Amino acid sequence: MSAVANPATAAECLRVGAGFSQGDRNWIAEQFATLDARLASFHADATEIEVSVKDREARGQKVTLECWIAGRQKIVTTSAEEDLHAALNDVRDDLRRRLNDAKTRQEPRHNKHLRDVGHPEGVVDQTEDETGLPAADPSRADAETA
Repeated sequence: MSAVANPATAAECLRVGAGFSQGDRNWIAEQFATLDARLASFHADATEIEVSVKDREARGQKVTLECWIAGRQKIVTTSAEEDLHAALNDVRDDLRRRLNDAKTRQEPRHNKHLRDVGHPEGVVDQTEDETGLPAADPSRADAETA
């Protein structure tokens, strides 16, 4: 994994939208601090998150968290929890889950050794022969072919 020179953090990338004041920003940033580990793989200047609330403190309030990361689709999470604190936690956890899912979709599948360690030049994988094709399985040497 390549290290990011200026990793994104929730506090740095957070904007407060409708329903919140700038005074709420620090409190919300503290609630979203657990996103930092997931956001750290993205550049801070290419990442934005915005939280807003409709009908704050009313029975049908709706909290929305939007995340923009350069080169990716916008992620939108919402919560209709009546408690504001619970709603913020709900959208935060949903965003973390969706970022994890997006990260998993971009990694090579079934090739953990390709994700973790690259092969040095000139070294042939023991599961492959010199041509780069899978090596013959000796346990199947007596198998008939049709």
